[in-house]
Amino acid sequence: MTFTAILTAFEQAATAGDTQRFAALFAADGRYDDGFFGAHHGRAEIAAMLERFRVGGERFAWQFIEPVCDGPIGYARYCFSYVSKEPESAGQLVVFEGIARFRLEAGLIADYHEVFDRGLAFVQLGYAGERVVKLLKRYADERRASPEVQQHLVWREQAGRTLG
Repeated sequence: MTFTAILTAFEQAATAGDTQRFAALFAADGRYDDGFFGAHHGRAEIAAMLERFRVGGERFAWQFIEPVCDGPIGYARYCFSYVSKEPESAGQLVVFEGIARFRLEAGLIADYHEVFDRGLAFVQLGYAGERVVKLLKRYADERRASPEVQQHLVWREQAGRTLG
């Protein structure tokens, strides 16, 4: 399957809530790192994560824009929207943009990771300021403790790339 075909199938399965078709796009041991729900491993966890989307929202639309792929790695900007079912914002349209990275193996998604402005989403969801700060602090702490950031900090020190 081409990268564009994977994106189209991803969009269609996700917005339709077709958890099995969505999970089948991933390798058996694939990983989906969701910006709200965290990392999920394997098709069963990925399908369950997609089912959780329906708890807080409905009428999903996911549009991938400007896809690029070099074979094993693909990137695409996206625009994602849905109608909230959260108590603070029920019936409100929530829209945000992000960037998705796909690591592909044998025509399947081995790893999916996304980056988007969570704060923008939380404000649209009507979350109180204190709740937004608490959530963003948690995400910031998790990111800082991640292996990628820890590797960067080692690289930074070894390369002499310090401020000052």
